[in-house]
Amino acid sequence: MPGLRTLAVTIAVRGGARWENEAQSGWSHLLEHLVFKGAGEMGARDIVERIEAEGGSINAATGYERTSFDIRGLDGSLPLAMQVLSDLVFRPTLDPTDIEREKDVVAQEIAEAFDTPDDHVFEMAQTRAFAGQPLGRPILGSVDSLKPVTREAISDWRARLYAPDRMVVSVSGAVDEDELLALSERWFGQEAGAPAEPPADARFTGGHAKLARRIEQANLVFELPGVSATDPDFAALRLFTEILGGGMASRLFQSAREERGLAYAVDAWHEAHEDAGVLGIYAGAAADRSVELAEVAADQTVALASEGPTEAELSRARAVLKAGLWMSDESPASRSGRMAAQTLIHGAPVSTEASVARLDATTAADLKRAAARVLDPGLAATAVLGPRAAAPAGVAFANRLSAG
Repeated sequence: MPGLRTLAVTIAVRGGARWENEAQSGWSHLLEHLVFKGAGEMGARDIVERIEAEGGSINAATGYERTSFDIRGLDGSLPLAMQVLSDLVFRPTLDPTDIEREKDVVAQEIAEAFDTPDDHVFEMAQTRAFAGQPLGRPILGSVDSLKPVTREAISDWRARLYAPDRMVVSVSGAVDEDELLALSERWFGQEAGAPAEPPADARFTGGHAKLARRIEQANLVFELPGVSATDPDFAALRLFTEILGGGMASRLFQSAREERGLAYAVDAWHEAHEDAGVLGIYAGAAADRSVELAEVAADQTVALASEGPTEAELSRARAVLKAGLWMSDESPASRSGRMAAQTLIHGAPVSTEASVARLDATTAADLKRAAARVLDPGLAATAVLGPRAAAPAGVAFANRLSAG
C-alpha cells in the first residue's frame, strides 16, 4: 500500500494443540519455543538481533487450531522477515540441550498458569467443556507429556505440524505484491511436509469443576456450547454475546455490577473453533455472593434468549463490533493476522465490508434462534476457583439455567 512506512508479516499454520494425541499434549507449544533457539544459520540471539536491527519485532503464538509467527517491521524489511520466518518453521536447529532447557522453561510457565487464579479457572472450564478431547487439554501440556520429547520426536512433529499445504503467508502494510509473490515462492514454495492426522470432531460435554484456594476472591467461569466460525449463526451469536456481556452497557455488567454490586468484573465472550464454539461468562466475586451472581448470570442469559434484544441493544452491539473491525483495519499487524486466520478457516480473506454487511443484516429473530441453539442441549461447563463458600456457584448456574 503506497505511503505506508510499516508492514506486518504473519505465517499461520492450520495446526496446534488439537492435532496432538494425549501423549503429545503440549508438543506444539514446546516446538514454538524451540524454533527461536536457533534456525538456519542463526542462533537465538541472531534471530532477534537481525529483526530488531531493522526496527522490527518478532513474536509467535500456539493455539488449539492455529500456530502463528509474526514480524512487524519498517518498509523494506520484507526480504529479511520472509527469510527469518522460513528458517524458523522449516529449518530449526532443535538442539538436544535446548530441548531439555526449554522443557524446564515450559514447566515454569505451567506452574505460573496454575498459580494465577484467573488463568487457571479458564483451563478448568475448558477441561469440562470438552472432556477427554484435545480441546479439553491445556495448550501448554504437562510436565509428564513433555518429558519424552527428543530431537527425533520433535523433528518429526515439526514436519507434520508445519505442513506447507496448511500454511498461509499474509502481509499487510508497506508491501509490493510482486516482491511478496517472489519471496513467497523462494522461501515457502519448495518445501514439503509429512501428513498429519486431522483432529476428530469436537463434542461439548459439559460438567463442573471446582478448586478451593485461600484467596480473597472467587473466580467463576460458566460456558455453554456456541457455534463454529463458519456457522450461519456466527454473526448472530457474536451480537448476542456483546449484548449479554460485551461492555459496560451490557446486561451482565448493568445487572450484576451496577445494580447489585455482585462483582467488580463480569463479561461474556464467544470463542469459535472450526467445528464447535463456546459462549462463556467470566466473573470475579466475593465468595458469599458467588451463588447469587451465578443465578443472575443465568437469568440474564435466559431472558435475552427468550425475549430477544431491544432495538437499542442490537444497534449498540452492531456499532461496537463494526468499530472493532474498522479499527483493526488501521493496524497492519491486526490485518495481517486476521487475513491469515480467515484464509485458513474460509479459504480466502473476508472483507471488512462483507463482515459489516452481515452484522447489519442480522435481526433480533436471528439472535433468538442462535441463542436457542446454545440453550437447547441443556449443557453447561462451569469452573469455580476460590474460597470454599463459592463452590456451589457452578451447579447453581446450571440449575438456574434449566429452571429458566
